[in-house]
Order: sequence, then structure tokens, then C-alpha cells
Amino acid sequence: MTHMNRRHALGLMGAAAAASTLAAPAIAANRKITVGALRFTSHSASFIGVERGYFAEAGLDVELKFFQAAQPMAVAIASGDVDYAVTAISGGLISLADKGAIKVIGGALSEEPGIDGQKILASDAAFQAGLTSPAQLGGKTFGMTTAGSSFHYMGSKVAAAEGVEMSFKPLQKVGAVIGALKSGQIDAWSIVPHIAKPLAGSGAVHIIGNISDYLPNYQVTTVFTSSKNASDEADMTKGFLAGFSKGVDDYNSTMIDKAGGDEGVNEMVDLIHKYVYTDRPREKAAPSIINGTMRLNPGAALNSASVEDQLNWFKSEGLVGDVSMDQLVDTSYVKTMG
Repeated sequence: MTHMNRRHALGLMGAAAAASTLAAPAIAANRKITVGALRFTSHSASFIGVERGYFAEAGLDVELKFFQAAQPMAVAIASGDVDYAVTAISGGLISLADKGAIKVIGGALSEEPGIDGQKILASDAAFQAGLTSPAQLGGKTFGMTTAGSSFHYMGSKVAAAEGVEMSFKPLQKVGAVIGALKSGQIDAWSIVPHIAKPLAGSGAVHIIGNISDYLPNYQVTTVFTSSKNASDEADMTKGFLAGFSKGVDDYNSTMIDKAGGDEGVNEMVDLIHKYVYTDRPREKAAPSIINGTMRLNPGAALNSASVEDQLNWFKSEGLVGDVSMDQLVDTSYVKTMG
């Protein structure tokens, strides 16, 4: 499938969704909900939805709650501490879906041909010792937050494609993985470009490949909620997706299609900087935010083929039970592809 065909199809699905299932329902104003997020540019749709009042237009008063890994976010959804969230599919999320606690209801970030995506990284020590491409990953140590995380999935898929075996080291938090890679305690990792490129620019880490070469249409992150919200709170869920999708449209139009030119990009960078790289001055944060631009799924459309591939991998590794797609995904809210 060509870049233009896929992009065109996503745009059509986003437009159709916005005109039908994602139309903001008439619900009580200012209903308070909590939305889980990571401080990544890939979560910008949620930030935009808050900052530009798109959630408020849907009758929702959104509080953002930040996490440092995917698994704790899934637990927070199941416990009711968080109402909606965006993150990668993990073994913990699938296991909670198996127990009837969680449903994936849409898609967020995707790898797309022609858009700079997640990078495969090598520590400087490993690079100097010959790890200059994913083909040399055999016998190396690959970082991840937890077993059954998206990092585990990506690393395993790359290793399988290259016909090599490597070990995985769980380090719980993204910051800990970064520290271990920079110090040479692990040999390799994969991460979104807004983190990968500055690390590579520092010289402590080297980019040796692209995840899109191995998983070209990978549904990196999904939108999910509790099974109760999916089944019993349809209006609230549609309202959330409507606000989120408007944020997606603004982000794609501004950061990828450059509809507003440099002025639009700068305005969007200012907005995102309130949530991402907040410990850096704006001038130092801006290049990383811009480098991290990847297309978000219009209309929160979901690549179900990619989700099914991920589910099958988790099952094949014995990380989850015999969970079906119907248990994991509620397809009633957004368009699906694949």
C-alpha cells in the first residue's frame, strides 16, 4: 500500500467518523473525567483537546494524569482512577481485557511509510563494538520498561526478522531505560523520534534502524477505556473521542501538512511544550518536539490488523491467555482498517 493511498484512506475514515459516530453528543456540561497520558508528543491530541476546549465542547471537564509507562495506566483504567487513556498495548492491558475490565476503543499513533517514526538505538559502547545495524543484535541486551511492553514486542519482532536472539532487560521506567542505554548497561532500545534524535545528537547513543522497516503500519498506541465506560457510558465515550479527534486533526494539519506554515508550527510547539520537555527552555525543547512528529490516526481510526498481530505475539510468547479480539477491542466507536 502506498503512502498516499493509506494517508488518503485514513483521511476519509477520519472525515466519515467525525460526521457520524464521533459527533459530540448532547451530555451534561462539565462532566469531570480523568485522562491518562505520557509526556510524549504522540499524546498531543489530548493536550490540544484540553487547551483548545474541544473536550469542553463535548461537555467534558478533563483532568490529565501523567504516567511513566503503559502498564500502570492500564491498571488505573481498570481500577476507575482514570476514565480514558492513550498508550501502547501491553501484556497487562490484554490480561485486564481478558478479565473484562478494559476495552480498546480507537487508535492514536501509527507508523506510516514516509513519516519519520520510531528509531532503533544502540549505546555508544555497543556501536563502537560493531552494533551498527539491527542485523548485529544477536547476543545483545535490549531495554524495555516491563516484560510484555511495546518495547518487548518491537524488539522481538526486529530480532525475529533478522533471525537473531537477544536478551531483554526490564527497567520499569522510560527514564531508567535512557540512563541504562547512555551508560552502556544495555546495548539497544527503540523509541519515538522526539526522544531518539536528541539522544543520538548527544553522541552517547546511535540510530541504527527504523521500526517502520519491520512493522510498517504498526498501531503504536491505542485509545482505551474501562469495559463499563465502553458499554454503559456511550455518550461520554463519544464525547471524549470527538474532542480527541479534533485534537488529532489540529496536530496533523499543523505539524505534518504544515497548513499554518511556520507560524502554525510555532504556536503548536508552544502548546505542546506545556506538557512535554517542561524542564527545558522553549528554544531547546522545540527541535525535539518538531522531530517527534508522527501522524496520529484521523477520527481515532484503529488498525485492527496491527492490533491482532500484537495480540497473537503476546499469546505466542505465553505472556497472556487465549484472549480474543472481541474481548480486547470494541469496534463500535471508530472506523477500523486491516
